Amino acid sequence: MCHHIISLSDQEQLVEKLEIFKFQGRDKNGHRVLRIVGKFLSARFLSVDALKNYLEENIFPRLKKKPFSVLYLHTQVQKNENFPGISTLRSIYDVIPIDARDNLQAIYFVHPTLQAKLFLATFGRLHFGSRLYGKLRYIKRIDYLWDHIRRNEVKIPEFVCDHDEDLEGHQILDCGLESDHPRVCGAPFMDSPVTMYSTRCI
Repeated sequence: MCHHIISLSDQEQLVEKLEIFKFQGRDKNGHRVLRIVGKFLSARFLSVDALKNYLEENIFPRLKKKPFSVLYLHTQVQKNENFPGISTLRSIYDVIPIDARDNLQAIYFVHPTLQAKLFLATFGRLHFGSRLYGKLRYIKRIDYLWDHIRRNEVKIPEFVCDHDEDLEGHQILDCGLESDHPRVCGAPFMDSPVTMYSTRCI
């Protein structure tokens, strides 16, 4: 997945610094939410082993006891740039404990592309099973996310908010109505391995 330019321990520290995996808030059913930032699951920086080690040490132990949901931010994930690949995703999926899989209630997939939907409808079903696929909930806009996730409990990266604003002009095609959700702007998100998160979209 990567060329191991940096050591495994440094890669794991990078995962922590980027907050690729972070527990934040709860959904409307009261389940804990694990937020995943897809943009930083990059082959340029991180190996499969680094991701698996981080998940096994810091995330999986917290998923075994109670139901939880996943908030996956697909914004700016490009197949040729930062998509980790099906073999990597399958490798990570295989090490998820069975009880954690059973406790997964829903996957809120934000900013899905047509390519991603087609991929998941075909290869996703094949490699991850129809049970997991059935838990997918596609979310086209951040405003719609709050129908499922409790507001003000999840921080959305600035670049996700920016992309959401780019879609503003297409909103009438999405639902025919203007949104009445307020938008709160916060600190900028820097597009680099050292990054900050914004509360602009909450």
